[in-house]
Amino acid sequence: MSRAQLPLNALRAFEASARHLSFTRAAAELYVTQAAVSHQVKALEARLGVSLFRRLARGLVLTDEGQALLPAVGDSFDRIGRALQRFQSGAVREVLSVGVVGTFAVRWLLPRLAAFQEAHPLIELRLLTHNNKVDLAAEGLDLAIRFGDGAWHGVRAEQILTAPLTPLCTPRLAARLESPQDLASLPLLRSYRSQEWPAWFAAVGLEAPRLSGPVFDSLSLMIQAAAMGAGVALGPPSLFGRELHARELVQPFPVTVEVGSYWLTSLTSRPLTPAMEAFRAWCQAPAFQQAAYEPA
Repeated sequence: MSRAQLPLNALRAFEASARHLSFTRAAAELYVTQAAVSHQVKALEARLGVSLFRRLARGLVLTDEGQALLPAVGDSFDRIGRALQRFQSGAVREVLSVGVVGTFAVRWLLPRLAAFQEAHPLIELRLLTHNNKVDLAAEGLDLAIRFGDGAWHGVRAEQILTAPLTPLCTPRLAARLESPQDLASLPLLRSYRSQEWPAWFAAVGLEAPRLSGPVFDSLSLMIQAAAMGAGVALGPPSLFGRELHARELVQPFPVTVEVGSYWLTSLTSRPLTPAMEAFRAWCQAPAFQQAAYEPA
């Protein structure tokens, strides 16, 4: 059956009747008569050579054939409806799917999201979080924000935020730290990137002590553990300015070390759409780069 031959009115009558299990309620929804809906459904049944409903005194019951047809028809009309919603006041709404590493999403992106939506009301932004492991093509993403050195195969990467690391801990633990050597006496919380603490100790001219603190796969979780006094975390002050501003955490030493940055990535094999270009420009704007809190 070609697309030109699809009995759309009959399919619409069937779908509404199947949802309501009533020709009368389907007719009210479609603003036609009950007789018109019944006629459309009978015509569809005749065309397919099957019965789609069993007519009972108290309403309708789908046959096996009707139950098989309903998901396909319902999904098709839903997709058409979503596509039509992209048009607003004569302009096309563009969907933009962005994968974001979780900590960056919560700590940096969300507080600034209203500004993007206000500037680009016709872009429907869909955010999906990941733990720095993302496959743009397989996950159907237009863009992805991830942490690292920017060298990923098959993607273009633009640095959007540097994130130098430094020890962060509660004021109570900081009172026990007179010099970086004193860190060896405290639990050192670690991320799955094992090079971070050794890199920081190298920056202060020391060899890293034996690391035995717990390992976290989430930077936010690790910093929360530090704020609860579980140990000293190595994290970016720029993302945790609220805790530093409130003195829930302090930065006991001024030395920072860079082991990576946050990058906006997209497939090199795919041209940038207008929505992708708009998001890219927003991420490069000075307002996006400015920290919400300046650590005390």
